[in-house]
Amino acid sequence: MPNATRLFDCIDTALRDFPMDDMFAAKEEGIWRKYSTKEVKSIVDTLAAGLIHLGISANDMTIEGRDKIAVMSSNRPEWLLLDLAVQKVGAILVPLYPTLSPGELEFVLNDSATKLVFVGDRELFDKVQSIRNVLPTVQAVFTFNDIQPSLHWKEITHKPNELDFKKLEEVSSKINYEDLATIIYTSGTTGVPKGVMLSHKNILSNVLNCSSVFQDFINKNERALSFLPLNHIFERMVSYIYLFNGVSIYYAESIDKIGENLKEVKPSVFTTVPRLLEKVYERIMGKGQELSGIKKSLFFWSVGIADKFDVSKNQGPWYHTKLNIANKLVLSKWKEGLGGQLKAIIVGSAACQVKLLRVFTAARIAIMEGYGLTETSPVLSVNRYSAKDRRFGTVGPIIQGVDIKIAEDGEICAKGDNIMMGYYKRPDLTAEVIDRDGYFHTGDIGTMVENRFLKITDRKKEIFKTSGGKYVAPQPIENKMKEHKYIEQMMVVGADKKFVSALIVPSFESLKLWAKENNIEFNDIIDLIRHPKVLELFKNIIEEYNPLFNHVEQVKKFALLPQEWSIATGEMTPKLSLKRKVVLEKFKDTIDKIYSE
Repeated sequence: MPNATRLFDCIDTALRDFPMDDMFAAKEEGIWRKYSTKEVKSIVDTLAAGLIHLGISANDMTIEGRDKIAVMSSNRPEWLLLDLAVQKVGAILVPLYPTLSPGELEFVLNDSATKLVFVGDRELFDKVQSIRNVLPTVQAVFTFNDIQPSLHWKEITHKPNELDFKKLEEVSSKINYEDLATIIYTSGTTGVPKGVMLSHKNILSNVLNCSSVFQDFINKNERALSFLPLNHIFERMVSYIYLFNGVSIYYAESIDKIGENLKEVKPSVFTTVPRLLEKVYERIMGKGQELSGIKKSLFFWSVGIADKFDVSKNQGPWYHTKLNIANKLVLSKWKEGLGGQLKAIIVGSAACQVKLLRVFTAARIAIMEGYGLTETSPVLSVNRYSAKDRRFGTVGPIIQGVDIKIAEDGEICAKGDNIMMGYYKRPDLTAEVIDRDGYFHTGDIGTMVENRFLKITDRKKEIFKTSGGKYVAPQPIENKMKEHKYIEQMMVVGADKKFVSALIVPSFESLKLWAKENNIEFNDIIDLIRHPKVLELFKNIIEEYNPLFNHVEQVKKFALLPQEWSIATGEMTPKLSLKRKVVLEKFKDTIDKIYSE
């Protein structure tokens, strides 16, 4: 990769060093359709020349002057084919979350003055069409699926002539390392979307500095399964690591079919967020509950052994003998269920429960938890594949090329080639987060463990003060209590209040099973969560965990909620982070009731 100075150099690198039959692969009409490296190059060049034929260009090469192209689709080969083609003509790709509301979509497309929009399917096409009359700069909407009467993306590839290809060669040779590659709008948990400007240098430096981490365990011609949204920089940057290192990318059909696709593809690696890992674990535990007799006893004995695993401790020969037996009898089946070839799962975007880290690692699947932000392209630190470079409860050692300092108030500040160019059209917001010395202020509070592992302790803006003037960091409390099998989601509240309380979404499947075992009759979920025995159960759970925290942090009261928080209902961001402000507003009456009783 020494000659790479732009992201799209991955194609020539792959052609030269490791041409593949399956650079990309995706299901088409039930069959895996493979794209060879040679075919990828041909499609990207033809699509790029077609964009030039349509008048898309870098114009004067300024950030404002370069044409913007938006993409809104689930993961598929066409997503990255478009990304590479847009880069080669010097235009800017603006990825959009498919879950954006029409209002948010209107803001982003107009703020970026997008000229062309590419969408995956009919539903997303209709969403854009519903606001076309308020999108003055949008000239056309293309679809990846062939939907009548919309324009199909392949129509662009039929347009270019010899002159367009010649112009493409001239234009792409002028794209530099420092040039802007993409604008990613991030809404985060509050406020109007901000356009994060990332250059080839920002992303490519992160790709290069993270490649050494991947090379510890991944070889050429191995496979990765992709399902985390490509419109977020995490999956997109990792995709470029795959492309620059000869790893084939297979795209999952949907979230619902991940389990099926894992068994078909047999990947060595995939990336995910903790929430999805929690769901996998819950399904496994649910299957365990369905067992009976000796099989059930062996299952939970094995899970108990796994739950004591610690990557940083030698627990002696007797423990390892028991762990080997647990793997042979039970845990190895988990790995088989994930395809059988899985070496590691890369986890990011939110804190992962230590319990999950223990049990999956005990099952011989390395969980490499990392940390970063869109503004940092994104990786700042990551736990490595080697056990000596992993610590549960931390986000791993800092990657090469990144300088981290902890400010006096505990805030993590980062500097390096991966730090964004700034927020699009918002120098005021840029100045708020990047200081005079070039350090980006993350808004996260952290500390170094053993002088080499970064540990995130909370979000700076999420720490609140009780009416008694005591500070409370909610995340560690939530993360610990969510380890319990009956707690699905939780938010600690108590700003300007006398004591700390919590909103809890129970794990309904586990709770229903518990109710059945305890002969509790109920008509619906609301009936269940109001049952005195259920309330007593959760009171006991809270009391079990409270001694782990100091007096002011202990949860004194709680309310059980009848529905899981989600992106669709507005409490979660597309990255599955909790929108605390939304939850506070939405459940204001519930919180008021807690404090009025």
